Amino acid sequence: MTTGPLPIRTRLRPRPAPAPRRGVRAAFRGPLAGALCGLLLASGCGVLPGGGDDEPPVTVMTWAPLRTTGTNAPGMTAMARAYERWVNSGGGIGGRELRVLVCDEGNESVAAAECARRAVREKAVAVVGSYSEQDAAIFSPISLAGIPYLGGYGITHEEFVNPDSYPVNGGLPALIAAQGAQLAPDCDRVALVRPEGVTGDTWPDLLRAGLRGAGGKGEVVDLPVPVASSDYTPQAGQVLDRLAPAPAARRCVSVALGDSTAAFVDSFRRVAPSGGTGTGGAGAGGTGAGAGSTGAGAGSTGAGAGSTGAGAAPAVRVGSVLGSVSQRLVDRSGGVSGPYEGAAVTGWYPPASDPRWATMKKVITRHAFGDNAIDPADAGVQTTWIAYTALRRIVESLGEGPVTARTVRDALDKGTKVSTGGLTPTLSWGDDYARSVIGYPRTANTRVTHLEVRDGQLVAAQGTGDGPGATGDAREALESEPTGSGGRE
Repeated sequence: MTTGPLPIRTRLRPRPAPAPRRGVRAAFRGPLAGALCGLLLASGCGVLPGGGDDEPPVTVMTWAPLRTTGTNAPGMTAMARAYERWVNSGGGIGGRELRVLVCDEGNESVAAAECARRAVREKAVAVVGSYSEQDAAIFSPISLAGIPYLGGYGITHEEFVNPDSYPVNGGLPALIAAQGAQLAPDCDRVALVRPEGVTGDTWPDLLRAGLRGAGGKGEVVDLPVPVASSDYTPQAGQVLDRLAPAPAARRCVSVALGDSTAAFVDSFRRVAPSGGTGTGGAGAGGTGAGAGSTGAGAGSTGAGAGSTGAGAAPAVRVGSVLGSVSQRLVDRSGGVSGPYEGAAVTGWYPPASDPRWATMKKVITRHAFGDNAIDPADAGVQTTWIAYTALRRIVESLGEGPVTARTVRDALDKGTKVSTGGLTPTLSWGDDYARSVIGYPRTANTRVTHLEVRDGQLVAAQGTGDGPGATGDAREALESEPTGSGGRE
């Protein structure tokens, strides 16, 4: 945005003292406003924010990897843009224009650090609803500038321990732990297929904690794999070998590879004749996928008589987490006849069919202009919506006061409560937040949901038998002490 060399203080009409602040768009309506803009264009008319009060816009940034060979999250930046258009069409936030900057984080440290430095240069008051695995690269610049990180995706451990982070969900740790609870009734041995690197190093212990907390006795086998591969046939064979000690009907695999989950499941199906998965038949059911990233799910790809590898293949339940398994993936993989039918998926929020998402869907329809990057069922899109909902509440709580990184952070730190319409519990990050999770002190929300693919649709789990209900809480599993060596054999 540009302004002239001298500040221009223009009030288009007298405003009584009790009147609320006028919205950024409402302030410049009518022919007189148009004439004034024409006369003052050289000095920046048309970008004067804050309803004519000479107040700067509320500038924030959303970043995500957009065009990488690993996991991409273009729906997050697209949702941020749609939210910007929507809120400004109604007068902004508390009468202030919302200005959203987006940045391609690139899934590598140099690009991620540049996004963070740009947020500092542009005087962003917060980084909102973003995705990055480059925690060191992003937190260093914004922490020095005092910029809060509000509603990150929850992929790194740093997001749940850094005092500059204000997460809106329990992250991948909560999903992996909840996956364990979802698999506990059905699995004597679970192979956890997760990304190589430190991001997933704690996941085997979390999965085990979830299993144990739900009364399961299953063993966890840790199988880190590269996330940029198009063929996982060797790794799929390793999964089958490592599951062999368990009874045939009690073998499970939890896949948490983000965008690479589909490639792994495809490879896993190809080894079915020698003991892998099928798509129904008389084995152990359909494929189970857990929600979140990719974790082990409860459903199963039953490869018994009548399925691929009939007569020879043991049933292996495939699970995942939301973010690794989505409705779009289910649809393009064959829907009800595909490998995810029956999958058990763990997530953070209600399923996309829940009426509590109605406002978000309307915003997407009216303000995303057909951007097919935005999937209302995508966990990143949903997290971005919730993060911006939190931002709006925080900014509104400041009233007529200045909106800066410091004031936003102060409002967060003093425990301002944020309602998300039931999509999450009431959120609060104050220093006196009594429910802070041991080991993950920035966590404000440990609620999880258990989903399943039923009739080709990702819906709330029915909670029959010994399995968990449609919702749960990962707090106890997150706080459990690690057991064993992280699952490695």
